[in-house]
Amino acid sequence: MFVARNLRKTNIAEYLLYMWQVEDLMRANQLNIDALTEEVINRYQLEDAQRAELVEWYGNLLEMMRHEGVEKEGHLQINKNVIIQLNDLHARLLHSTKYPYYQAAYYKVLPAIVELRAKSHTQDETEIENCFDALYGVWMLKLQNKPLSKETAEAMRDISTFLGMLSDYFQKDNAGELKFE
Repeated sequence: MFVARNLRKTNIAEYLLYMWQVEDLMRANQLNIDALTEEVINRYQLEDAQRAELVEWYGNLLEMMRHEGVEKEGHLQINKNVIIQLNDLHARLLHSTKYPYYQAAYYKVLPAIVELRAKSHTQDETEIENCFDALYGVWMLKLQNKPLSKETAEAMRDISTFLGMLSDYFQKDNAGELKFE
């Protein structure tokens, strides 16, 4: 929760990837607060009030996962909302003449996005979500010590740069610093 709170304010892309990790962590513990407390929460050196706050946070997320039917797969609506917000900003940036560097970064990663969409058969997802799926998948492969092809590593570097740029613009937009026509 403390990490999520900080990332939400400073880097929306890292926040979203972190929250997807939290979803998977809760699934790995069978959406059981006692198991999460034992396996995750108790590993932190926390004061009692902080521990209680973290247990409550995880408990609320667990309840939302059950309520929203994402116990086995999928993402919480709060995380889907971030994708929606990023998608909206992405569209505004692409249609503005004021952000050519963003547009150039997008067109640089577009071939990789097209390839991702063709391989994953996720035409119902947005391009932005495809990018996040790819980064999260590569991260999972790295955790398993599985190799990446040179081409995949290069594509992920470009996608990561692109999402980093979008994340920066998101922070600026929330601060009222972006101006569109």
